[in-house]
Amino acid sequence: MVDVFEEVEDQLRTERYMAMAKRALPWAIGLVVLLVIVALGVWGWDAWRTSAQNKASTTLTQALKAQSENATSTAFNQLGDVAKTGTPVYKTLALMQQGGMRLEAGSVAEAVGLFDKAAKASPDPALADWASMRAVYALFDTAPYADLEKRLTPLAGDKRPFRLEAKEGLAFLKLRDGKVKEARTDFVVLSQIFDATPGMRNRAKAAISLIDSGGAGEMAKAAKMAAEAPPPPAGLPPGMQLPPGAGGPGPGPAE
Repeated sequence: MVDVFEEVEDQLRTERYMAMAKRALPWAIGLVVLLVIVALGVWGWDAWRTSAQNKASTTLTQALKAQSENATSTAFNQLGDVAKTGTPVYKTLALMQQGGMRLEAGSVAEAVGLFDKAAKASPDPALADWASMRAVYALFDTAPYADLEKRLTPLAGDKRPFRLEAKEGLAFLKLRDGKVKEARTDFVVLSQIFDATPGMRNRAKAAISLIDSGGAGEMAKAAKMAAEAPPPPAGLPPGMQLPPGAGGPGPGPAE
């Protein structure tokens, strides 16, 4: 009799397991299908990104070559294609290169607009700040003090990659607008900062000498020096390289 009860209990247990398995089967199949879809989606995204990056790299290389051959219209249009369809890094590089071309042509407002777009598009904080600094350099001769101060102040934060360049810009800006004492204090600090470049220290010392010597003529020379220093290279910030395959010359060494 005991064996009969055990056999019945085993059968009932088996039936319960089978019923549970039948109920779970659709969920298991759904999970497998979902995993397959996710895997295909990731693969498709990687494939698209690689294709877009390769296309952007080729077009950017062609644009830089056209620019070097003085085919500026062709180069600008090709850079525009990269800015529209390229990955974020290539879009940023293309916009910055376009900005540099417009600046060389004397279209300051358009150049600044392109630099600002590059800063917003950049996925890299250093590249974004470099684009913002190039906009400042372009505006330095003409923009009001308040506008440039608004642009430079956040770039001069302690953890920003181009904080020293921004601090130097603020010092020259103060000098440009007659805030001589404040400018001199800033230049003294810059001349003593350990990680300032030799060129930056030399400019700070020269500005201090001009301030101490006095005279409107000397102040005019200092303002002119402000517009010329530091000379911003086209494209990438110092130490940053183009993505593989992008081609073209990198920036010159920082002064």
